Amino acid sequence: MRGLYIGRFQPYHLGHQAVLEEISREVDEIVIVIGSAQESHDPEDPFTSGERMEMIYAALGKGELRKKCIVTTLQDINRNSLWVSHLQSMVPCFDLVYSNNPLVIRLFVEAGVEVKKPPLYQRDVYSGSAIRALMREGGDWERLVPPSVAEFIREIGGVERLCQVSRSDSAYSQDGAMYNSSMI
Repeated sequence: MRGLYIGRFQPYHLGHQAVLEEISREVDEIVIVIGSAQESHDPEDPFTSGERMEMIYAALGKGELRKKCIVTTLQDINRNSLWVSHLQSMVPCFDLVYSNNPLVIRLFVEAGVEVKKPPLYQRDVYSGSAIRALMREGGDWERLVPPSVAEFIREIGGVERLCQVSRSDSAYSQDGAMYNSSMI
């Protein structure tokens, strides 16, 4: 039996890892779908789909969980009524879906696909929004992601990118240079 688990993974964190480990006890294979694959370089979606894929594979390591997982991407089509058929045409076949997202659940149920709600793993702590906020604020975000993911984000300058794309453009001149108060 093959299950599907979809997320934005901005970034991949220990909550995702715990959910995948739980799902792996119920199915033979897991299709991990990186959603909103076309999004990157903005405050909500700072990482590219390729970077997110690398994070996931690094976190899965070489163990049994990695052997059970297929990682793929899916771009948004912005038409909810067609989204499930779009997904089904773009990813490997699956038997059931694991999600806690109300819209995702609704769309799959309407399409006649079985949905299971995986247990949420300390959702108040392990959320992409909270981790991105810690990154912007200089907080201890690294303890919330697998060590391999933290290392990857450091290597690509991910925190610096997130901070830069989160800034208001009012701090910049028209030519892109930072304003300096001594220039006034």
